[in-house]
Amino acid sequence: MRTCEEPRPPNGQSPIALAAGQSEYGFAEKVVEGMFIVVNSITIKIHSKAFHASFELWQLQGYSVNPNWQQSDLRLTRITDPQRGEVLTFKELTWQTLRIEADATDNGDQDPVTTPLRLITNQGKIQISLKRRTKDCNVMASKLMFLLDDLLWVLTDSQLKAMMKYAESLSEAMEKSAQQRKSLAPESVQVTPPTPSTQQSWSQPFGVSPNASSIGQYFDKHDMKESSYHLLISRLDLHICDDSHTRESGTLKHGMLGGAMQLTFRRMAFDYYPFHRAGDACKHWVRYSEAMETRGQWAKQLVSEFQSKIEK
Repeated sequence: MRTCEEPRPPNGQSPIALAAGQSEYGFAEKVVEGMFIVVNSITIKIHSKAFHASFELWQLQGYSVNPNWQQSDLRLTRITDPQRGEVLTFKELTWQTLRIEADATDNGDQDPVTTPLRLITNQGKIQISLKRRTKDCNVMASKLMFLLDDLLWVLTDSQLKAMMKYAESLSEAMEKSAQQRKSLAPESVQVTPPTPSTQQSWSQPFGVSPNASSIGQYFDKHDMKESSYHLLISRLDLHICDDSHTRESGTLKHGMLGGAMQLTFRRMAFDYYPFHRAGDACKHWVRYSEAMETRGQWAKQLVSEFQSKIEK
């Protein structure tokens, strides 16, 4: 893989549907989604103008799951609502070992001498939820959860500085990509669907069967109101060491060793909602709490003040 200076245009319709001679979610999509994939090892190499990195995975498995993240009948791994014209699918990826390594390139803007950044983790998994339109298979919203168990990470100060420079080199490309996603975000991602109670009130007079109503409620229960990305680490032991010590005659000089710091995090979580608009409700967020209501009130105030200034 190689980072782009300018983001590429979106992929368009599903290649699976086009290859099968269809333009909507159908039999070909269901067959591919039902596959159980096992890969002994996989290596991904990423090249950038400032650094190059590699991801190595061992014993990778990918399969469909039900909304409770359990393997079951394949018919229970998707939720289709004919009234909305939308389908929800759920996937899970697991692996035994993950190795990440990054180093500066020769022609990058990094320092001449840098320390490669390395990270080795044990078992982990990724849970993926997708919401697509049935008429063209376009993804309307997605939810990606990256789950890791106990993680031990030893970092020197030079590695920490290198990691900051790598992140800085990617920030410009990521910002351009984010602007493209926001400009091309579908209306369904920006507008929250009606609640089950509201849907029932207008659907029943038109003779909609109770079965269709129950499907709508089940769809609402597991629906993704907007795209989001999540990282959850059960336990992280982070050791930061100073490797800038002096040597004399090939041996360490007494009293000149650098310092060290250890940080331990338990149940550390990061949640990112790239399409969330200022002032919108947050009740559908993963870790929503009543304390966020106060934040929502003054956020709406700031948005209204900003809008009034723009109008003037």
